[in-house]
Amino acid sequence: MVEVKQLVTDINQGNIKPIYFLMGEEAYYIDKISEYIENNILTEDEKGFNQTVVYGRDVSIDEIVGQAKQFPMMAERTVVIVKEAQDLSRTIENLVSYAENPLESTVLVICYKYKTLDKRKKLIKAISQKGVVFESKKLYDNQVGDWITGVLKGKKYQIDPKAAQMLVEFLGTDLSKISNELDKLMLVLPKETTITAKHIEENIGISKDYNVFELRKAIGKKEILKCNQIINYFAENPKSNPLVMTISLINSYFTQLLMYHGLKDKSKASVARALRVNPYFVDDYVVAAKNYPMRKVSQIISYLRDADVKSKGVGANLSDRDLLKELLFKILH
Repeated sequence: MVEVKQLVTDINQGNIKPIYFLMGEEAYYIDKISEYIENNILTEDEKGFNQTVVYGRDVSIDEIVGQAKQFPMMAERTVVIVKEAQDLSRTIENLVSYAENPLESTVLVICYKYKTLDKRKKLIKAISQKGVVFESKKLYDNQVGDWITGVLKGKKYQIDPKAAQMLVEFLGTDLSKISNELDKLMLVLPKETTITAKHIEENIGISKDYNVFELRKAIGKKEILKCNQIINYFAENPKSNPLVMTISLINSYFTQLLMYHGLKDKSKASVARALRVNPYFVDDYVVAAKNYPMRKVSQIISYLRDADVKSKGVGANLSDRDLLKELLFKILH
């Protein structure tokens, strides 16, 4: 993320602000920025007297301000980091007075996770004038694959598109979870390695042959035997393959297929851009579109909505295995 890199560059160059308000749905960047400040503003010798880390549930705004107003001892700055500051949401506006006139020798870091404050609020306006307001936005599903590729590239690794897609489908958009799994891979694989689906299976435990990615591909090709093998595997491993998630991902696939049918320009680049997929996967949609005309796709989306309701216990007494088998029969025939 360009904004994060610029923030780190500014700190390295000595352009350090008295307040950093880090907020947003994506906790990953909030954690990374606060960790960077915690590890790099002060030396190890300076931290003992000049660095304080507190948690929102344990302190009041008055206590935070009291810490922030303390002058450094044998150091240029004091660092005060407030983690889980969202627990102070009811009183956070009381920080306005300090934000309007912060102590220049203090670096106050507020980690306000999973939420955002209205940028029209007086507090945000005050911090924006004196410090930094950083919003960490959640990535969309289609952006996470590129994020994985970028993180690995920066550490001298590559990843093939299928392996990246497996991670996204198994771990979702939680960047912290994905980062932890990438760290595990990089511990066992040498630099310059191209990470494959086999590496994912062997080191993370996601099956390279029995996952939603492969199920969608088999459905697109109308490979009935393979579809049944995969859903049987899902039924035997329900914790790793929850039915609600499986139905949701199949639904997103057919929604993309419906979009594909509506495209005038069906060149690979245009399709990849419109469907927000890696160009590597476009051929799979071309094959699926031949097997599923637009009318059939619309019908399948209706089946998927019905199955989604049933999977949540409404109007059906079928087991997850039987419900998925019934759904696949309707899709494939």
